[in-house]
Amino acid sequence: MIEQLVNIDRMEHALALFGSFDENVRLIEQEYKVTVTCRGSEIKVFGDEEGVSLAVRTITGLLSLINKGEAITEQNVRYVMAMVSEGTEDQVSTLSDDVICITASGKPVKAKTLGQKKYIHSIRDNTISIGVGPAGTGKTYLAVAMAVRAFRAHEVNRIILTRPAVEAGEKLGFLPGDLQNKVDPYLRPLYDALFDMLGSENFAKYVERQNIEVAPLAYMRGRTLDDSFIILDEAQNTTPEQMKMFLTRLGFNSKAIITGDVTQIDLPDARRSGLVEAVKVLKNVEDIGITQFNEKDVVRHRLVQAIIKAYERYYNSNHQEGRSR
Repeated sequence: MIEQLVNIDRMEHALALFGSFDENVRLIEQEYKVTVTCRGSEIKVFGDEEGVSLAVRTITGLLSLINKGEAITEQNVRYVMAMVSEGTEDQVSTLSDDVICITASGKPVKAKTLGQKKYIHSIRDNTISIGVGPAGTGKTYLAVAMAVRAFRAHEVNRIILTRPAVEAGEKLGFLPGDLQNKVDPYLRPLYDALFDMLGSENFAKYVERQNIEVAPLAYMRGRTLDDSFIILDEAQNTTPEQMKMFLTRLGFNSKAIITGDVTQIDLPDARRSGLVEAVKVLKNVEDIGITQFNEKDVVRHRLVQAIIKAYERYYNSNHQEGRSR
């Protein structure tokens, strides 16, 4: 058993690290089988050599985030521990470098994982960006944040958000109201992200001025979208024909972002997904960036990561059993 010390600059940094009722440090202690205590300007880590080494690296990574003004949450702690296991914790401090935009409530929007950071850079550096990955990785939210950033900087005149209105077990015809009322539930995640970024009053104002448009994918046919930031969400539910139609709407001084999760395809009759095909067709095309997220990029409740891993194991084992028969 050994003991190792980590020096801290300010007492409030130790408070931020330990969290309410020491919840953050408890996660580290449970993961590495160590004991972590704080005395004055020193954090003491006690346990076996390997556990102490990993815990100290995790604590150092978290302190680098705290030094940049980041609030430490369970998600931060688990992600830094994952980075330590991969030996990439030296990149932790780069996560809080770029503020994408400020929400209506004054909260800065930043990348929380390396996958998200790569995605943001892809959007910034390419005309068309494709983000593929599981639920909870921030694909849609970050895309909307980048759109709002470009709109506020007057780089584009419009934000256009669209989704295919695919019926995942429900029937549009049974929903009450006119066509807009029927498709609004499909577009709700896009509305929610825009409300968060702009506030409901500004959102309503920009919609009235036609600076913001939220519409089903079918409404895009026959249009050329100039000076626009266009987001196609839930793209796994497009057909190849719909995807090609969307991609060819791109006009001058515009950007397009396509997001989706290929494990949640709801197309009827086992039709091919336009997103799956687009990733294959466009992977080597200049000025098109493709970002693949995984379960480590999930920034929702930790159970979401566990659920994604469980499904992956289940499908992989079933696939292997099928091949062995």
